[in-house]
Amino acid sequence: MTDELRWYLIAKKRTEGLIASAFRKLRDEGIEPILIKGWAAARNYPDVKPRFLGDIDLAVAADDFERATRLVEDPDSGIIGVDLHRELRRLDTVDWATLFANAELVTIDGEDVRVLAPEDHLRVMCVHWLTDGGESKERLWDIYYAVQNRPASFDWAKCLEVVEPNRRGWIKATIGLANRYLGLGIDDLPFAEEARCLPAWLTRCVEREWKSELPMRPMETVIDDAGSLMTEVRRRIPPNPIQATVNCEGIFDDRSRIPYQIRDLFMRARPSIKRVFQGMLIRMRR
Repeated sequence: MTDELRWYLIAKKRTEGLIASAFRKLRDEGIEPILIKGWAAARNYPDVKPRFLGDIDLAVAADDFERATRLVEDPDSGIIGVDLHRELRRLDTVDWATLFANAELVTIDGEDVRVLAPEDHLRVMCVHWLTDGGESKERLWDIYYAVQNRPASFDWAKCLEVVEPNRRGWIKATIGLANRYLGLGIDDLPFAEEARCLPAWLTRCVEREWKSELPMRPMETVIDDAGSLMTEVRRRIPPNPIQATVNCEGIFDDRSRIPYQIRDLFMRARPSIKRVFQGMLIRMRR
């Protein structure tokens, strides 16, 4: 066993304890969360392949979100490292009640933990990866292993037919990228040929993103450094075409991304300026 794998297993065990504890404490308040990404993605990986575990992503019903937020933010609650989501928001268009009903229970550190059904989780992971603009080639392995190690009962209709045609295209394209760049076998998929037909703009975008040595940073975190702030502004103009298309609920085809990028620029400008302004006010008051 390598040192990397040994440390990963130690970190994974700690994370599992935190997950189980978070579920117990939220359930004590009558809140039933669903675990997404992170550990839920890592369970598809082979034992010899470490998958970094960051925050614990928990989604809760909209009606429970405020109570859950107060509990998670309470330093005395004992809930550590949780990133709370108000249902799945833009990550999926299937309603929460259906996702919850489809979800499965798995045992983590003695606690029954709810995770999305494999079909739902693959769809959510694909959209999440795209909302980051395809920035992380490493995170594309989440898609690779979710497809490669899907259960024998996996139903592609339950994954694809429950969402709009544009989102189906996003999912197929993300799987196609895992095929092209990571070697994912897709010959047995019902949409294999479609997944292989990737728009040129899409492959250019991910290749450009992967060449960048530094991930994009929120502009409000670099307002004290004029040079870094201008760098982040330049990286956003024009907007990443993947992000722009997804933010506009667009279609992945061979047409120009410019209309989506223009629309996305205007959609994002006001919230971005507001966050930067708020960050400046906080620093001025210190």
